[in-house]
Amino acid sequence: MPVPQPADTSGADWPGAGNALGSEPSAYLRQHADNPVFWRPFGDDAFAFAAERDVPVFLSIGYAACHWCHVMAHESFEDQETADYLNAHFVPVKVDREERPDVDSVYMAATQAISGEGGWPMSVFLTPEGLAFHAGTYFPPTPLPGRPSFRNVLEAVHEAWVERRAGVEQNARGLAATMSNAQLAGVVRLDGPPELLDADLLPEAVALLARSEDHDAGGFGTAPKFPPSAVLEFLIRHAAAPSDTADAARDIAGRALAGMARSALRDQLDGGFARYSVTADWSVPHFEKMLYDNAQLLRVYAHWTRLGGNEVFSATEAAKVASTCADWMLDALRLSGGGLASSLDADTVVDGVHHEGATYLWTPESLVAVLGPDDAAAVARLMNVGAEGTVSTLGSPLHPARLLSDAGGRLWERVGPKLLDARNLRNQPARDEKVVAGWNGLAVAALAEAGAILDRPELLEAAEAVAEYLAGVHWDAEQQLLVRVSHDSRARGIGGLLEDYAFCADGFLALYAVTGTKRWYRLAEDLILAACSRFIENGQLADSTGESAQVFNAQGQHAALDPFDNATPSGAAGFAGTLLTYAAYSGSHEHRLMAGNILGLLPPLATRAPRVAGWLLATAQAALTGPVEAAVAGPDSPLRRELHAALLKSASPGLVVALQREDDAGSPAGEAEVPLLQHRTAATDGSPQVYLCRGMVCERPVGSVAEMQSRLAGMASGG
Repeated sequence: MPVPQPADTSGADWPGAGNALGSEPSAYLRQHADNPVFWRPFGDDAFAFAAERDVPVFLSIGYAACHWCHVMAHESFEDQETADYLNAHFVPVKVDREERPDVDSVYMAATQAISGEGGWPMSVFLTPEGLAFHAGTYFPPTPLPGRPSFRNVLEAVHEAWVERRAGVEQNARGLAATMSNAQLAGVVRLDGPPELLDADLLPEAVALLARSEDHDAGGFGTAPKFPPSAVLEFLIRHAAAPSDTADAARDIAGRALAGMARSALRDQLDGGFARYSVTADWSVPHFEKMLYDNAQLLRVYAHWTRLGGNEVFSATEAAKVASTCADWMLDALRLSGGGLASSLDADTVVDGVHHEGATYLWTPESLVAVLGPDDAAAVARLMNVGAEGTVSTLGSPLHPARLLSDAGGRLWERVGPKLLDARNLRNQPARDEKVVAGWNGLAVAALAEAGAILDRPELLEAAEAVAEYLAGVHWDAEQQLLVRVSHDSRARGIGGLLEDYAFCADGFLALYAVTGTKRWYRLAEDLILAACSRFIENGQLADSTGESAQVFNAQGQHAALDPFDNATPSGAAGFAGTLLTYAAYSGSHEHRLMAGNILGLLPPLATRAPRVAGWLLATAQAALTGPVEAAVAGPDSPLRRELHAALLKSASPGLVVALQREDDAGSPAGEAEVPLLQHRTAATDGSPQVYLCRGMVCERPVGSVAEMQSRLAGMASGG
């Protein structure tokens, strides 16, 4: 039977006709508000409308900085004929994956199961109940080898829905059941005693990571290559704890950090890092710059600095990389309300056309125009800018691929600012100004710790400003609810996911360690207790609370927990780390056991896929080391400040630092002291001293930096 063709719907006046994205706060959704496609935001109304019309939902998921999302939008969603067909036979729904990672996660799993690939834009066809039955990623406007056109796909799906409806629905239910079984295999229960953590898992993970390392360029695997931030945090912590594999961990981390820092992945002019490289040697980035990448990399480079570096990548070079990364985050992403924006776009619009990376590309001729022929020729050699562009005819990014010589460094210090000034006159990529709670929590921790390690108090001030924004805009103290996203200093949308609570609480705890302001500890405590109420049901941990019935249906009507790190640590891993730190401050045996139960996810991952378990491994390293708890007691004095600063610059894995403050104006008068500080006093002569403890059991207090550092070294080695 021939498939009926639609009438022209370009001027349709039937109920529901029209694009409904114009009033949406998401920058990504608003990018599609002028499409002839009758987009709707994800929600019950869209699926009810699909049920009323008895048609499938076409779900398109992407994000504002995504290059291929822009490409498919221009090729297909701006095309009237394609839009007419899509409107006639489907209910089109747009999702910003950064606002709804719960939606993205479940349908990404379905897409990978159906098509064997994943990525964005994600294109998924759903029943009106939200069950996936066909999926893919980018579809071109005309067929390519091995890839049908988008119109081909639409027609085939419509034909299957009309002609073979029963089979389509049966397959959708079968996929949901399969996904449900997969979720049940990864269940974490928090209502029993955890298994003893096996210390041998960590050396095994280091050995596996060494086997997948790209020894020449640094990092792991081949193209495309992503910054392995969570894995690097594990390697740095492992290197700080004496073992047979500590040196190997340090070497692997050093090569990765050096490779990224000396490449086009890191913007050599402004210090920000791109999302990933399309080449194995980091020479051609995918140009979007994300807050979550730069926050994690800032923290990792700062931690490498306090570890002391190595001969491949020095602490001095790492400090410079961390410092410029922090500057870029604040210059490029800081919003007037105090929060940090999500990203800069991969594309630059020039004369109405999207060009990938256009802002960042150079040719020999464009260098001459800014620097003159002699300096331009030297810079072209220094930064690998050739006559043939590595990205497009617009040119190549700046890619030194090595540590600059003294002469090269002096040249770059002289000409770099000129190039940046010239580049700032070009069209700039768009900024996605939504504020995501969890990513801002990552930034609070990174800025606070970097400020202490790099002796840059202005970074600490920035961390406090972001934390104030989260506390004032995203956290509803009365409802004990964290909202995931805000726009223009107004929180709206779904409640935070497990990762949002975990990363914000971790940020507040990091800020408390640096400032001693009890308010940040109390906010972290409130978030942790709220997360326990919100994400633990019948002893089982979940990433979300089932904000949408469609998501719940698609994952087989079971709460989902994804243990794998992605661009950020998994919610489970982040929560385990935060619980471990909180238990060290509070002495809570209950929360220490919860962390141990989540670490029960680690054994199969550490021995098979450590690259997706970096934050669990980092948390395990802290747990095996103690973590060591440091309570700084006594009145303010130069010595107390010196002791506190030395602790913040210690590489002891997961070290927890508490500071007595009699001048804590940010906390109510008479508020109870943080448990780790209770009954800790100054020395008998009134001078400050530090209590070093494990599980609230403390050694004899110390009153000098040298003795404290010696004791910390002994505790790291099991002493």
